[in-house]
Amino acid sequence: MKVSLIQMNSVSDKSANIEAAARLIERAVAEEGPDWVSLPECFDFLGGDRADKFGAAEKLPDGPAYAAMQALASRHKIFIHAGSILEKPEQGDRLHNTTVVFDRGGTEIARYRKIHMFDVTTPDGAQYRESNSFAPGEAVVTYPCEDMIVGCSICYDLRFPDLFQALAARGAQMIALPAAFTQQTGKDHWEVLCRARAIETQTFFCAPAQTGAHVVGNEKRLTYGHSLVVDPWGHVIAKASDGVGIVSTRIDLSQVDRVRRQIPVAQHKVRFDLSAPEH
Repeated sequence: MKVSLIQMNSVSDKSANIEAAARLIERAVAEEGPDWVSLPECFDFLGGDRADKFGAAEKLPDGPAYAAMQALASRHKIFIHAGSILEKPEQGDRLHNTTVVFDRGGTEIARYRKIHMFDVTTPDGAQYRESNSFAPGEAVVTYPCEDMIVGCSICYDLRFPDLFQALAARGAQMIALPAAFTQQTGKDHWEVLCRARAIETQTFFCAPAQTGAHVVGNEKRLTYGHSLVVDPWGHVIAKASDGVGIVSTRIDLSQVDRVRRQIPVAQHKVRFDLSAPEH
């Protein structure tokens, strides 16, 4: 199976972002002929204030970002792992940061809501409070992609290995991590964490990322980019250059089986009872 990752520089202009995503997918199809394409986190809208985010959000399955990705999947007969979309909830005052996946016929086959909220202060002093606008999801989500099982995660989830162990336990052979990693954390942590998650789960790890600048209030924020694919042995087998673009590679599932036979970590796993008294 051939995969293509789309690296974007989304901003607080929803129409422009959807058009950019569509152009890049069309280019990937024309140049690379992929079976599976993934967009980065918040491909439809990145930046703005809380009110801007709510104004851009969609009540799925309605809305222009959903419709555009569904139509592209159907027209080109490809799987589209649609990064994440700002999802308006049925009730409550916070959005969801939501991945939607379409099969080759344009049918929705998976929906994952980001579980871990990015509430941190980065080394340069910038404060991120994702939970002010977004409510966390709760479900661990995988889906079939022909003869492969794909696991879902988003950005900050990368720092929580238990989620990835759960995806592997559910049969994931490839894991997707659409992201908008900050430049400050990305330069030190992005690649090493992506490689670690691939090694631990013995899966292919596909991480399409946002790159460049967007504006939140009066503050310019930078995302790291460097979209990449890691194989089950932990080698980076494809990596994007700086700037907007596409990176593609082929996934050979026999490599997953081979690595898992060589080092059968799933069979060796010891489960600890943390409720037991200490000695």
